Amino acid sequence: MKELHVKSLLPVRLDKYLMEQYPALGPGRLNKALRENKIKLNGKKLPLSTRVQNGDVIRLFLQDEQLEARPLPTAVFVYEDNDILIANKPAGIEVDGPAADTLLKRVQATLTANGQPGHAVLCHRLDTGTSGLVLLAKNREAESFLTGAIKQRRIEKRYLCVTFGHPQPPAALLRGYLLKDAARGVVRVVSSPADGAREILTGYETLAVSGRLALLEVELITGRTHQIRAHLASIGCPILGDSKYGNNAANRELHFKYQALCAWELRFPTQIAEAQFAHLAGRVFHAEKPWYCNQITDGTLR
Repeated sequence: MKELHVKSLLPVRLDKYLMEQYPALGPGRLNKALRENKIKLNGKKLPLSTRVQNGDVIRLFLQDEQLEARPLPTAVFVYEDNDILIANKPAGIEVDGPAADTLLKRVQATLTANGQPGHAVLCHRLDTGTSGLVLLAKNREAESFLTGAIKQRRIEKRYLCVTFGHPQPPAALLRGYLLKDAARGVVRVVSSPADGAREILTGYETLAVSGRLALLEVELITGRTHQIRAHLASIGCPILGDSKYGNNAANRELHFKYQALCAWELRFPTQIAEAQFAHLAGRVFHAEKPWYCNQITDGTLR
């Protein structure tokens, strides 16, 4: 248990004060701790919006490791050289943002701890609930190379996912158009061109089926917001665990908190003109297969 005696000349929100004292306590951790009755202000459970002032006493019933930032273990660095880094992001971690515990901040903290300049730039993004490989650049030349190769579709990205339902046919190239609804934070797939819609291409192959579920390998040809999740949902096979586009009854029944979607493979082009990055030509990198893959293959998860 930690006891804090507030020293502040002006009233400040409880959540802001705690995040200033313990940067690892992002909004997610704070809300969870409050729900679990682990934050007390002057002996009472009060909303995080409550303003604290000089002399107030805050008690945190949390372990030390919950109050500390967790550097990304070096084992999760799938590949690293002087220019680029490939990290394996766990599901539930944001790639970047205001939260104290994001992939980018953990990568930078690990680089610093290893005696390297704590500088890395994300070259593409994954949804918070999606696990898997993320490309980061350590310098401007690498950032230009990686972002250019992604934009030109020279770096191939393949995913593994579990769908609620079996796609028919078992393998196909899906074509459609994606419309963003920024106000609701969702996208919609339509079959023909429309104002504001962008073309999407998603390839998939069924690797295994188990009861109501299917394990797919998906090639992301165009990289749009929520593309794989929305495209598979549009053919009646949403990704298990997806709360925005999926079957929430099935998600609850099978206890999936995050979507069963992993950015599993990154494949570099066989020819790279830039001499600085020629050693990456033809290289293929994989994340560790998620636990649910074996459970679909052996029929444990149905």
